[in-house]
Amino acid sequence: MPRLFTGLEIPAEIGAELALMRGGLSGARWIDPANYHVTLRFVGDVDRGTARDIATALGESRARPALTVTLDALTAFGGSKPRALVARVVPNPELTRLQAEQERLMQRVGLDPEPRKYTPHVTLARLRHASPGDVAAGLALRGLLRKLTFTAERFVLYSARDSVGGGPYVVEATYPLAGPAGPGLERTDRADADLCARAG
Repeated sequence: MPRLFTGLEIPAEIGAELALMRGGLSGARWIDPANYHVTLRFVGDVDRGTARDIATALGESRARPALTVTLDALTAFGGSKPRALVARVVPNPELTRLQAEQERLMQRVGLDPEPRKYTPHVTLARLRHASPGDVAAGLALRGLLRKLTFTAERFVLYSARDSVGGGPYVVEATYPLAGPAGPGLERTDRADADLCARAG
């Protein structure tokens, strides 16, 4: 049974810049740059039928323009119990609309509503037993993150085989954001069959 989520891929050159932030923080488990992404909708562990329904529903998404995504700061999630070091994504209306549509689609498939407010970000490290002071010092040491901007021309359906955060993640299906249905959706059809076979 795969653990699924949707997201935006991070281009290799942006990943390389973010990877410069790695190291020097006690209690951090650093994410491999190949697994950097912006989550749109976490799904979780699902059965074969639900996986098929999700892949089909995502294929019915409205045509949307490519997204301009900007990362502008490093921060930590978790407050007094830091759990993740992240690069913040600047919210924008198109990203918000895409995420809201996926939330509606997942509820239509039968998933429970996502209880957390959507806060777009790229996770750089999972933190365990890291003190707020250590995290603050680590952020200060790294200084300001220069703005990093890229264009996302598709979103993807990911799976995590081991059901543990941090990867490795597998791209199960791709869905283009710009232009008419094309190779991306054709690949989705094939990936749907492969995903459902593995989910059983």
